[in-house]
Amino acid sequence: MAATPSQPALADLPTRWSSTVATVRDMDRDMDRDAARDTAGDQPSAHPYADDLLARWSEPHRRYHTVDHLRAVLDRIDVLEQYADDPALVRLAAWFHDAVYLPDRSTNEERSARLAERALQELGIEESRTAEVARLVLLTVTHDPQEDDANGAVLCDADLAILASPPETYAAYAAAVREEYGFVPDDAFRQGRAAVLRHLLDLPTLFRTPYGREHWEDRARRNLATELGLLTD
Repeated sequence: MAATPSQPALADLPTRWSSTVATVRDMDRDMDRDAARDTAGDQPSAHPYADDLLARWSEPHRRYHTVDHLRAVLDRIDVLEQYADDPALVRLAAWFHDAVYLPDRSTNEERSARLAERALQELGIEESRTAEVARLVLLTVTHDPQEDDANGAVLCDADLAILASPPETYAAYAAAVREEYGFVPDDAFRQGRAAVLRHLLDLPTLFRTPYGREHWEDRARRNLATELGLLTD
């Protein structure tokens, strides 16, 4: 496991992680009470997994995909949870969705999903719930859930909500993304980033929950269009 971060700002996150794991374990016990009685005492503590995940989110090469981003996504899931079928599974997916993050790799989501599968299996989470968490992590490659994918809609909306920030916050986000890709020459970055922005703007809607569409859609599109203009002028 990676080294444990020590920032005071992380104080509440291990508790939030452990609470979510406990909720999912309770879901499993409700589903199969006999099996739960047999295995309850054998399940490992969730705390070391929080330490490992927070160490990953605190890696020094990160500028935007940091603990602050994790916290923001979790907070937005709290706002959107009424729209999810399984809010606890969406929260677990948030913890893992950028747990593996190397800007020069294109397999971060796949590796994050595999990490989720390994960790949740070790934690004794039921197989179908583990598979759902991994599926949600992979969905953040495109942020384009199906219309009937309630869990996916909540995770993707929470992850993309940064796009609807006030202009100065959005500018800081864009600058942090550029820092993470500091190894990429300016021309190549501008082309690649512009392609990402065009993909997002081409989506019929950025946000899939009613709350996201009402509160975030218009401002997000304005921010994306502004950044795209700056990159292509």
